[in-house]
Amino acid sequence: MKISIVTISYNQGQFLERAIRSVIEQDYNGIEYIIVDAGSTDGSREIIEKYRDHIAHIIFEPDEGPADGLNKGFKYASGEIFAFLNADDTFLPGALHTVAKFFMVNPDIDLVMGNGYKINEKDEVICPIYVTPFTKKLYVYRAVTIVQQATFFRREAYQLNDGFNPSNYTCWDGELFLQMAKNGFKFACMNKFLANFRIHTHSISGSGKLEKEYLQDCKRLFKEVMNREENIFDHFLHGYYRLWKWIIVPQAIITKLVPNGDKLKKSL
Repeated sequence: MKISIVTISYNQGQFLERAIRSVIEQDYNGIEYIIVDAGSTDGSREIIEKYRDHIAHIIFEPDEGPADGLNKGFKYASGEIFAFLNADDTFLPGALHTVAKFFMVNPDIDLVMGNGYKINEKDEVICPIYVTPFTKKLYVYRAVTIVQQATFFRREAYQLNDGFNPSNYTCWDGELFLQMAKNGFKFACMNKFLANFRIHTHSISGSGKLEKEYLQDCKRLFKEVMNREENIFDHFLHGYYRLWKWIIVPQAIITKLVPNGDKLKKSL
C-alpha cells in the first residue's frame, strides 16, 4: 500500500530538515514523498536538494497559498493513501507503518485521525493532543479536535472533493474533511500518537495573525452545513458541544488540568 505525503515549504528552513527526515526515516517502504516550495529564500531549497534522492517529486513554483500548494503536490500523487505534513511538523517513528496496517485491516474506513503532540521550537513536548470524533455538526460548532499531521485519507476521498479550497487560508484541512463527511465518506479515530504539531512565533496557529479570517471561514462553513446564519443560541451550543468533547475524551482534560496528568491518563 503506497502512501503519498505532500509537504509545502516556504521559508521554514529552521525546521524543514526535521520534517523531511521524519518522513524518509520511517520504517515503511511504500512512501511517495512530494515537496512543493513556493519560493523560499532562507536556504530551504538547498535542504530539499540535499534529500532529492529520497523525494519522488519536487515542485519549485509560486502558489496562491497553502491550499493551492497542496493541490499542486497531490496532482503528482499516485498512492492509495494521502496525507500532508507541514514543513515545521514531524511524523513520529513508525507512524506510516501503523497507518498502512490500519487501512488494510479496515477497508471500509476512508479517513483516519490519530493523536499527536504539541511541541515547541526545540522539539520539547508541550502537551499531548487527543483527536475527537468528527461529524459535520460537531465541526461547524468548533467542537472537534483535529490533528492534521496525524490524519490520513484514501485517494478517492480527496479526488471526489476536488482537493482543497484554494481561497481558504485558515482551515483548508478542516473544510476538505467536512466536504468528505458531506459526501458520505467514513471516518475513524485511532488512539495512537502519530505526529508532532509545532507551535512557534511564525506559525499560523502560534501567531494568531489570521484569527479574523478564520472566524469568517467558520461562519461560512456553518451556513453551508446548517443552512442558516449563526445566532445567539448557537453560542450556548458551542459550549455544550465542547463540554461533550471533553467528556468523551477525558484524557485530554486531565492532561491539561492535573499536574502529571500525562501519567494519570495511562490508567484511564
